[in-house]
Amino acid sequence: MTTYVLRHGQTNYSRRYLVNGDPSKPIQLTEEGRQSLSRGWSTLPLHAVRTWLTSEFPRAQQTASLLMGVPAAALVIDPHLNELDYGAFEGGPFLEYAVWLDSHGATKRPEGGTESQREGIRRMLKGVLAALEHPGPRVLVGHGLLISVLLWHKSRCSDEAMPLFFPEAPYVEPIVVPDAELPVWITALLSDLDRDARQEAAGRDGAAILRIYGGSGVATVESASHSPDLKDLPHA
Repeated sequence: MTTYVLRHGQTNYSRRYLVNGDPSKPIQLTEEGRQSLSRGWSTLPLHAVRTWLTSEFPRAQQTASLLMGVPAAALVIDPHLNELDYGAFEGGPFLEYAVWLDSHGATKRPEGGTESQREGIRRMLKGVLAALEHPGPRVLVGHGLLISVLLWHKSRCSDEAMPLFFPEAPYVEPIVVPDAELPVWITALLSDLDRDARQEAAGRDGAAILRIYGGSGVATVESASHSPDLKDLPHA
């Protein structure tokens, strides 16, 4: 069997690069976001899907419901798949959180937040692995950070360390993972997180330098061990 993992459609928050880690906010898809679902209709085996899973966020549930064509009550809702809790940065520009993240590191929790970036990634990965408990084929609608991490892993080089920032995930473009491969992916990524935690405890080595160019929503990340790369940062 197979799991199809994809990001929800565009919202007014994601379009403006604002963060939303609070599922109680009624943030829905834009018209462009709804139209983008046609990509899912053409790439997902809609008639064969046996399980639809989403986070607690309205935008993820709306995406799944519109794709599946039946009421949202049929969805499996898993809070492990929720977007990152941004704490005091909730509702603000992602770049403000990114500056803080660059200064404090991936294992620190922002003020008012319940998790660090790495803790949030770990939670999401466990939610993806738990999807295997449900009949397949299955579709999992999540958020940008999760999709970005999976895309990074899919194309990573051997021994490449997990970065602090990831390229922005595309909307409604499924990552297709066979059931036999999914535990391998998750195990490798959880091992990355364990290694990060040990390294963070020993002190940040080769920390990323975040440079932000005015108003573009784009930042360049450089580190001592990686050549410069262009990173588009928002994940909501």
